[in-house]
Amino acid sequence: MKYTMLLIPIAFVMIQTAHAAKAEPPLNSHPTQQTFFQALTALCGKAFEGKVVTDTASSETFNNKTLVMHVRECSDTQIHIPFHVGEDRSRTWIISRTGSGLSLKHDHRHKDGSEDAVTMYGGLAHQPGFAQIQAFPADSYTQWMFAEKGLPQSINNIWKIFVYPDRFSYQLVREGREFRVDFDLNQPVDTPPAPWGAG
Repeated sequence: MKYTMLLIPIAFVMIQTAHAAKAEPPLNSHPTQQTFFQALTALCGKAFEGKVVTDTASSETFNNKTLVMHVRECSDTQIHIPFHVGEDRSRTWIISRTGSGLSLKHDHRHKDGSEDAVTMYGGLAHQPGFAQIQAFPADSYTQWMFAEKGLPQSINNIWKIFVYPDRFSYQLVREGREFRVDFDLNQPVDTPPAPWGAG
């Protein structure tokens, strides 16, 4: 009886440990995504100026504006990159390591820090990709949100991020639409103020 009583707590601990192991899948399963994440982490704390190189919609949003990306916050699991368009500090790209690959989210805020009606959309890099390039097709939540918000043209969005020794690029592609902005990594600039809503 005494031995039985001792075995019960041991078995309970083993079950709990197994549960914990299942609840926390590995953050990343492919070396190319890990290399990509590390290349971004190496830029942490730095800011770089960029320019639009492709915009098939000829949007006026970025015309005559200083474009700056700032690799502002980095951890083992997440990187926050505010994208400043002139005095507009509403945009932050968030790249996270998950058990299914890397994810990209777009955090959009108003000047008072409140969330925009269209925010936290993005995609998941299911494929290994390359150490320099990761593609993020719109995930199911994003597709649902775009449909709900009357943005059906964006349902098939694919976002791509490129990290080369001298260049960082952010690209959006879908049928009939392409947008890309390149940032020169050879010329760091002064870090901008915090994005809207940042703590």
